[in-house]
Amino acid sequence: MAFDTSDDDSRGAQSGAGAPQGDAADGAPRKRPLKRLVLGAVILAGLGYGGMQGYGWWTTGRFMETTDDAYLQADISEISPEVTGNITEVAVTGNQAVKAGDVLFRIDDGDYRIALDKARAEVATQKQTLARISAQIDASVAAVAQAEATQRSAEAALKNARSTAERVRNLNSSSFASQASLDDATAALEEAEAQAANAEASVRSANANVAVLKAQYAEAETQSRSLDLAVDQAQRDLDRTVLRAPYDGVVANISGETGELVSPGTLLAAVVPDGGLYVEANFKETQLGEIRPGATARLSFDMLPGLEVDGEVQSLAPATGALFSLLPPENATGNFTKVVQRVPVRIALPPEALEDGRLRAGLSTIVSVDTRTGGSTGS
Repeated sequence: MAFDTSDDDSRGAQSGAGAPQGDAADGAPRKRPLKRLVLGAVILAGLGYGGMQGYGWWTTGRFMETTDDAYLQADISEISPEVTGNITEVAVTGNQAVKAGDVLFRIDDGDYRIALDKARAEVATQKQTLARISAQIDASVAAVAQAEATQRSAEAALKNARSTAERVRNLNSSSFASQASLDDATAALEEAEAQAANAEASVRSANANVAVLKAQYAEAETQSRSLDLAVDQAQRDLDRTVLRAPYDGVVANISGETGELVSPGTLLAAVVPDGGLYVEANFKETQLGEIRPGATARLSFDMLPGLEVDGEVQSLAPATGALFSLLPPENATGNFTKVVQRVPVRIALPPEALEDGRLRAGLSTIVSVDTRTGGSTGS
């Protein structure tokens, strides 16, 4: 027996076609609440983040002055010779750690050793000269004593001759002595007077000779001191043929080579000190009103993104960086454009930030200074 299924198939097709529409109609009410929940969560998150940022700005951010125009600095020592000569040894290599007093370079010291030996020989000769003059002074002093003794003898003889001449003159006037006796007594008196005058002159000559020798000794002594200074200078020049590290650090930028002729002022290398790093931050003049020495500064470094340390403001430069440039700006002209100036601020690093040796001079730094800290405005 046959059955007619056309009506059933058409109804099934209609019911099958209507089923998806019914599902879509049932699903729409379920999706709308989910969208509302997600949107509400995003809005709440945004409000929470904004609130946190606002709270952070109100409690801390508005007191912070920040600049990225900041760099690590170090008082680098440039090594250059103070004497002329050829380099005989380069005792270090680039980026080598050194201790204070370590040899960096040696310069040929042959000429300087000869100069030192010559200066020492001249000092020895001068000492002999001083000894000779001193002996001459002693002999002259003895000659003075001898001349004074001769003078006293001549004065005694003169006194006796005067007495004799006076006595013979009295006897001659009484006719008890002949004229010849008077003439002899008179001649003896004149001879005694001449000898006394000669003895006095000898004493003066001997004293003058002593004075001359003492002057010569003083002159030689002054020259001796000059020669001693020449020895010191020669020794200093000899010592300068060895260039040493001024402090503990790392040698860099080596340019001197063995055999090279160098002279004073030639840059041979540089020594970067250990633990001598600091930050120089260039703040705008509009940021400086509340920055004072002693303020706390938060420091971060481009080289080490995860590292943040707290430094301390040490000082503010006495003038803007532009005034220390090679050609300071001259604003007293007809064409003027105002440019915000920057003032260098020196910030000290804590010792623990330098212990691992990762920080290097010249690295870029971001500095944020807490203006609530530091000394008073008038300090």
